[in-house]
Amino acid sequence: MNEITQYSIENAYHKAIKYAKSHYENFPVVSFLIPKELKKHIAIIYWFARTADDFSDEGHHSEGERLEKLNEFELDFKNSLRGKPQNEYHFALSTTIQEKNLTPAYFYDLLKAFKQDVITNRYKDFNDILNYCKYSANPVGRLILELFNVSGDNAGAYSDQICTALQLTNFLQDTMIDYEKGRIYLPQDEMQKFDVTEKLFEEKQKSLNLKLLVKYNVDRIQSMFDEGKGLYRFLQGRLKREIGWTVRGGEEILGQIRKNDYDIISHRPELGKIRMAFLLLQLLLKKDGPGKADI
Repeated sequence: MNEITQYSIENAYHKAIKYAKSHYENFPVVSFLIPKELKKHIAIIYWFARTADDFSDEGHHSEGERLEKLNEFELDFKNSLRGKPQNEYHFALSTTIQEKNLTPAYFYDLLKAFKQDVITNRYKDFNDILNYCKYSANPVGRLILELFNVSGDNAGAYSDQICTALQLTNFLQDTMIDYEKGRIYLPQDEMQKFDVTEKLFEEKQKSLNLKLLVKYNVDRIQSMFDEGKGLYRFLQGRLKREIGWTVRGGEEILGQIRKNDYDIISHRPELGKIRMAFLLLQLLLKKDGPGKADI
């Protein structure tokens, strides 16, 4: 028997789907809108990203230990692409990459971002943040486009705008959680411009300056969502509604931040199942799914 065949690939896919459904996200991972034949592929990609992210966030481990785990994870991934998977999950992932002709570089980009999370905890300016999102968020959107065979001159660029906007939304949502882990994703030069110091986070103080900084970021993120909606014209059917639902989820978080008067210190916005269902219902009632009316 070939060494690879000892792993149960279908069992790995099944566990990956269960794993994806058990984690909270601001967007649907393996919803009913995803064609049945693609759910396992999306789930195993999610497993890869979430597992690596967890390695980078294991605060009780030293920086060196977390990097070592990520390096081992990357080596396992590399070996799986060479036909030598170390476990059933990597076997399933390498199968997905091969069957769906996915770009391996996108997975290495994600790993680069997770390693960056270990060694970088402040960002000089917004361009630095955008460069981080290039590796941490945008590859996921590109992989989804490849899974659904979506192409077009600007489809990838619009996808990048949406994925970056989702990442930036999550940064605002998790400001205090990230601060407790030693990270601040608000650009340092913008904090200085708005006269916002880290002491505000340390002492959990509200301030007008922080409110103005958050509003500035919320407005910028909304503009990125609006620009990214150009992707809709490349989509159709269930995928169009899935992406629309994902965008609406991100915009809902921004809306909650506005409703809380831009207070990200004492209020962490979060989408409940009922609200997510309501957003989906709104989209399902639209004959053609999301479009210009959502911009």
